Amino acid sequence: MSKKSWYRTFITGVICGFLGLFSTQAQETIIKEIDSLYKEDQFYVGVTYNLLGKKPNDVKQTGFSAGIHMGFIKDMPINKNRNVAIGIGLGYSANSYNQNLLVSKDDLGNFNYSVLQDTETYSKNKFSAHFVEMPVQLRLRTSTPTGYKFWRIYTGFKVGYMFAHTTKYSGELGDLNYTDIDDFNRLHYGLTLSAGYNTWNFYMYYGLNPIFSNEAQIDGSQIDMNTIKVGLMFYIL
Repeated sequence: MSKKSWYRTFITGVICGFLGLFSTQAQETIIKEIDSLYKEDQFYVGVTYNLLGKKPNDVKQTGFSAGIHMGFIKDMPINKNRNVAIGIGLGYSANSYNQNLLVSKDDLGNFNYSVLQDTETYSKNKFSAHFVEMPVQLRLRTSTPTGYKFWRIYTGFKVGYMFAHTTKYSGELGDLNYTDIDDFNRLHYGLTLSAGYNTWNFYMYYGLNPIFSNEAQIDGSQIDMNTIKVGLMFYIL
């Protein structure tokens, strides 16, 4: 190798070495920046099948009862790897329940509750509720700064305030629609669980307090029904 060729090779090697060192340092800097900033699952959208628990005798669900849930959760990692976090959020939920519990009003303006025994006498009987909700979660996941697909288990509780509700009946008694029933509990709270991989996540909510207050009764017995929701939850950064 000539002196000139050796010099050219040496210079090329030095330049490549510096470029490699710079690239490595740049990558480490980017990773550190991602490590210090990355968060997961800031937005959520979910659909559920709504069930009624602790139903009074002869009360049954009819048809499909659905729920739609959406909102924002502040993700706050609490460990160095950022795969354990606390989530606190704010959201909206709309829920319907098709069943045979009739809500009617007498001439004095009092609401009465009874069970519709014959499904042939009506075409619709349901109540719906709209909530502003605050979910609180402990979030366990296998996430990394650069990985977008990971396993997750999010468990916690949710508090919701009912800001609107309706009951609707259509049948041989006519059309009965009410939006001013004080017997509905405005505050609802329960336990939640989300678990899954990547996009698809199983979701469950178990209500810890009843839908109705103690004033709502059938034949002198309180209506202690609570809500149980099962479905899918989708999380978005």
